[in-house]
Amino acid sequence: MHVKQNRPAALDATFAALADPTRRAILARLAAGDASVAELAAPFSMSQPAISKHLRVLEQAGLISSGREAQRRPRRLECAPLAQANQWLEAYRQFWESRFQKLDALLDHMQPGKSRPNRRPAHSHILRNRKGPHS
Repeated sequence: MHVKQNRPAALDATFAALADPTRRAILARLAAGDASVAELAAPFSMSQPAISKHLRVLEQAGLISSGREAQRRPRRLECAPLAQANQWLEAYRQFWESRFQKLDALLDHMQPGKSRPNRRPAHSHILRNRKGPHS
C-alpha cells in the first residue's frame, strides 16, 4: 500500500502537535469557538509561558491561528491540517477494512454451515468511529 504525501513535513508537524494531551485539549476547546490565551489557559495548572509554548507549537503546525479584535488576540481552530491528517489515516482505514473483509470471507468459507448475514465485520469498529455507509 502506498499513501501519497503532499506535504510530509506538515503532516509530521500535525501529528507531533497532536501527540501532547494539553494541545489536544486546547484544540477541543477551540472546536467550540475562538478563545483568548487566558481562556485557553484557565483549565490547566501551568504558567502562562507554558501555555504560550503549546500555542506556538499548534500555530507552527498550522492547527490554530490568532486574530485581532480590539485589544484581544483570540485563537481559532484551523481545519486544513486536521483534514490532511484524516485523509492520510483514511487510506490506512480503507486498507485494514479491506483486510478484515477478506478475513471474514475466509472465516465464512471455513465454516460452511454457519453463513453470516451480510454485515460489517465485527472488528471494523476498531478502525472507524464515525458513521458511514455500512452503519
